Amino acid sequence: MTQTADTSTKQMLSERVHARLREAIMRGEYAPSAALKPHELSQQHQVSLAVVREALVRLVGEGIAVRLPNRGFAVPDFSDQRWQEIAEARRTVEPAMLRLAIERGDVDWEARVRAAHHRLVRTPPYVPEEGEHYSSAWSEAHRVFHRTLLEGCGNPVLMDTFDRLWTASELARRWAALRTPDRDGIAEHRLLEETALTRDADTAAEVLARHLTLTAAVLTSRSHDEQRKGT
Repeated sequence: MTQTADTSTKQMLSERVHARLREAIMRGEYAPSAALKPHELSQQHQVSLAVVREALVRLVGEGIAVRLPNRGFAVPDFSDQRWQEIAEARRTVEPAMLRLAIERGDVDWEARVRAAHHRLVRTPPYVPEEGEHYSSAWSEAHRVFHRTLLEGCGNPVLMDTFDRLWTASELARRWAALRTPDRDGIAEHRLLEETALTRDADTAAEVLARHLTLTAAVLTSRSHDEQRKGT
């Protein structure tokens, strides 16, 4: 009984540390490539090293942290390969899913897409109390819109793949949004909705692929600029 209680307590503490670290990274409290030192985090959160390491491993699995060669942990850097690989995977999978959704989606799917787009448009992207990155409410509305577009494909395996890739690319989206304040996301999402609901599969797939490419392209461009400047 005691062992079970100890395991439950450890899991609860790990969940708490994971949630706090995830939020801190997403809010930009840790810079790209910043070290996530287990000993310091253990003292900061007043938990054991085992609890911190468990939380960090979960973050690595979500693509929000990376494990260093010396077995340390850090926030991901503006690594061309990392973000380009995720973007390539999404460009390969999601336009194909959208084609299936357009082919298979029924009237209820159309209604859900319209509702999700309406929610996205009406949700403020930025709120002062959440800092310079876009708000958690907008982030969720954004996820729901993209997921609803694709769920018409009717394939749970593909939807699981979407969920994993979406989580892995969330940090990149936040960084890219911060660096492209003039990007017209409203127009991009409106065009996605329109082409999907008019059942124009070719155009919708092309629009989605272009939409997915922009985030990784922004990070690549900025990374190269920063490297040339020596920052």
